[in-house]
Amino acid sequence: MNCDGARDSIILATYGELPDDQAVGLEQHLAGCEECVAEWNAMRRMSQLVGLHPVVEPDPNLVAQSRMRLDEALDAIPQHGFLMRVRADAMAWLGHLQGAPALATLLLGIGFLGGNFTYRYQVAHAPKAPPLVILSNTGGGISTISGITQLPNDMVKVSYNRVVPEVAEGSLDDPQIRRLLMVGTNAAANNGVRTDSVTLLANECRAGHECKTESDGTGIRAALLVSLRTDKNAAVRLKALEGLQPYVSQDERVRDAVAQALLTDSNAQVRTKAIKMLEPVQSDTSVRQVLQTVSTTDDNPYIRTVSTEALRGTSSIQ
Repeated sequence: MNCDGARDSIILATYGELPDDQAVGLEQHLAGCEECVAEWNAMRRMSQLVGLHPVVEPDPNLVAQSRMRLDEALDAIPQHGFLMRVRADAMAWLGHLQGAPALATLLLGIGFLGGNFTYRYQVAHAPKAPPLVILSNTGGGISTISGITQLPNDMVKVSYNRVVPEVAEGSLDDPQIRRLLMVGTNAAANNGVRTDSVTLLANECRAGHECKTESDGTGIRAALLVSLRTDKNAAVRLKALEGLQPYVSQDERVRDAVAQALLTDSNAQVRTKAIKMLEPVQSDTSVRQVLQTVSTTDDNPYIRTVSTEALRGTSSIQ
């Protein structure tokens, strides 16, 4: 596999769409190509950073008004008038170019040189993202986390794949083990690995161990926020909530993520857990607004009732 093919495979692997027969070729290529390893780590880091930002849906009224204005504007255009003008302009340009082949060649050359210069400038000035996970004792990038086993005495064993499967064993306080667990939260094809990874990281946060978001947007707390917002497994999202619970009062990003889960998560257990977690910050204005919305619009009667009770508790606080 050459570098161009590896870059295409890295994109597919990031979104969990790389076929198994191509995964082996990618792993072999990453073992000996530092540039593609940097590309792999940059894609993984981008995926984590994107997951930190919730998808903002446009206001339904704005969408409806925009559609009405578009329909009115289209109705006001004379039939075929615009298309005929575009066609006439295009034919006029073709006529000019046919009469001036030198001009056509010049325009083509300018377009090619301008596009090439722009591409080189973007590549040269693109931010260099630090590697997400590079272990000093082996070469190449980590492809997948294949298994996690908790051992006695607060130890954990993580099985992961490079060119061939490898195993790392150490304490949960070991930075290498923590990095591997954070990679495991993105194991797209293995629910068990994601569940085990998020569970262990959440336990670390609940125990008061080092659980923070670094200045570059990485870290255990950031990984749990990504899992809460993007993981398709409700059990994983519940575990992420448990790990984030100690930080609802002190971290606004955690509070906003929990409130967003209450509004949009499809699982009733996750939404119920989110209500319980928001009880210590019920007096917050944004939290009250979310509770008011849920108390009147949620499909689940129990959740509407619990939200209403939480709002009554807010009133008594004030």
